[in-house]
Amino acid sequence: MSWLTEPLGFEFMRMALLGSLLVGVSCATVGVYVVHRRLAFLGNAVAHTVLPGVVLAIIFGGSLIVGALIAAVVTSLAIALTSSRAAVGEDTAIGVVFSAMFALGILLISTRDSFRDLTDVLFGDILGVTDGELLTIGGIAVLAVGLTVAFHKELELTTADPVHAAAIGLNPEWIRTGLLLLLAPVTVAGIQAVGIIMVTALLVTPAATASLLTRRLIPMMLLSNVVAAISCIAGLLLSWHLDASSGAAIVLCASALFAAAWTVDRVRRLRAERIPAPSIP
Repeated sequence: MSWLTEPLGFEFMRMALLGSLLVGVSCATVGVYVVHRRLAFLGNAVAHTVLPGVVLAIIFGGSLIVGALIAAVVTSLAIALTSSRAAVGEDTAIGVVFSAMFALGILLISTRDSFRDLTDVLFGDILGVTDGELLTIGGIAVLAVGLTVAFHKELELTTADPVHAAAIGLNPEWIRTGLLLLLAPVTVAGIQAVGIIMVTALLVTPAATASLLTRRLIPMMLLSNVVAAISCIAGLLLSWHLDASSGAAIVLCASALFAAAWTVDRVRRLRAERIPAPSIP
């Protein structure tokens, strides 16, 4: 039992646990729509394109979270604008904006001698979360859950049948743009926990795991949150006892749960295939 309780005797571990759970909730909730709409590449692009915002924040002594958030919002708006009305395919728009923003970040880095602070951004630093960052992460979690609950019907309908949604008066383009803008702060919160390199896993893996266990959206969202919470708790405990990266441990725990769900789904499908179809007299 001490294996579980010992780490929680330290305040920074309690702060890290609360912060990671808040990040997990926001990423898992929005991640369901990311997976459902096949936008995993978009999540990865937004995560990487925060680099110039972070670098500028370091140069001018500003908040890394604010710098990352501004860059993420600019990226989301640029992708939405470029791919609107099918002038350019969404995957093409993501590729162009992603490359341009990431190149800008590298260019800014090359003009400076040292960027030690970037290590935390690249690999996450949930163990060093401050009270102010915790409040920001909590606000993002409330925003993510609140907006997805408030606009659940619109998001579900425009995801499943955008033509029907447009016919009854909804604007799928506006809903899509709103989802892109919501993805920005959620991705920034995820970067605090697992870093730029692995934040896509926190967005996609819990939702993908839940999608293997249920096809209904609400249960999928609840399961996604459960998977994210278990991954965060188990990952932090493992990182403590192994003296290893907390972000990597969280992602690996989420990946292990995905592998287990995939195995269960695979066994279930194999059993269904072996059941002979009823004969028709």
